Amino acid sequence: MEILNFILEKLTFIPNVPFLGFILKNLLICLAVLIFFIVSRNLIKKLIIKKISLILSFSEAKIKEAFLTSIEKPIEFFVVSIGVFSASSLLIASQKVSVFLQNINLSLFTISIFWLISKTIEPLSRKIKNLKTILTKDLVDWIISAVKIIIFILGFSAVLEVWGIKVGPIIAGLGLFGVAVALGAQDLFKNLISGILVLVEKRFKKGDVVMVHSIIEGTVEKIGFRSTAIRKFDKSLCFIPNFQFAENAVVNITEISNRRINWIIGVEYKTTILQLKNICYDIESSIRKNKKEFIVSESTPVIVKINEFAPSSIDILVRCFTKTNDYNKFIKAKDGLAVEIKKIIERRRCSFAFPSQSLYIEK
Repeated sequence: MEILNFILEKLTFIPNVPFLGFILKNLLICLAVLIFFIVSRNLIKKLIIKKISLILSFSEAKIKEAFLTSIEKPIEFFVVSIGVFSASSLLIASQKVSVFLQNINLSLFTISIFWLISKTIEPLSRKIKNLKTILTKDLVDWIISAVKIIIFILGFSAVLEVWGIKVGPIIAGLGLFGVAVALGAQDLFKNLISGILVLVEKRFKKGDVVMVHSIIEGTVEKIGFRSTAIRKFDKSLCFIPNFQFAENAVVNITEISNRRINWIIGVEYKTTILQLKNICYDIESSIRKNKKEFIVSESTPVIVKINEFAPSSIDILVRCFTKTNDYNKFIKAKDGLAVEIKKIIERRRCSFAFPSQSLYIEK
């Protein structure tokens, strides 16, 4: 403030001459006040934030830090708004100019308030205990985004009201326009509602591996308002409309506690009964002994039995469960079991069957 007083003292020697409809001395004083607030906005912002920091009683330091960081820009803008208000208050002008400046000041303060509210929503949401366990993180992010949009609309409406623009007739006109748009945007609303259902029902979340039969299989990267981004295993990124997850069965592979191996192994018809029994016994014993990769219990049984007599083979069903649900470890377990089955078949002097046909020619 001492710097501002020094500048104002120096300006007292400027003569009161007209300039662009204003008094030059008065105009320069107003300009000096505005420049002072613009230049010193960071210092004033730090002082305000320091005071707010002393008042806040957040128990978690991270929430407090996030809150204070979020309000830095709005407070900085608020300081500049005070500068504009102070400068315009000192300005000697006509009634029309005074009304215009008054509207400018009200608009700036309105923007500051709504901007401040918008920026504090996210850090304050962390203050509500167990919020993300009840609603899921993605749904909380959706709600925060929706609230921010509502705050923006309210703030914009308030600024329009300051300038004498009635919002009611505009809303009525937009209502009729909205009906017309809604008729042509049914898919958009269908996807939006489907996305909300996915989040509310907690079908999957960001980072989950999901599979929609005949449509997509991959890792969820983002659940949006209209579509969900899924990274396929070939690393390509696909955007799937949300209604697909509401109308089709979704398998959340991440939620699978154990992955299942379900194979049909065909051996030749010349295989003897003793060989078949030995093969089944050896495969089952191999799985049961491998406790590092496979789990055997009532809910995850090992089944190695003769399944059926196929046209070209005697089929053996091999069904078991791995301990892990990790895809890479699952593939490794499958690879190891396949090699072991091949060894067992060869050790029992048998062979795998393959589709074949017999052709008889009459002479």
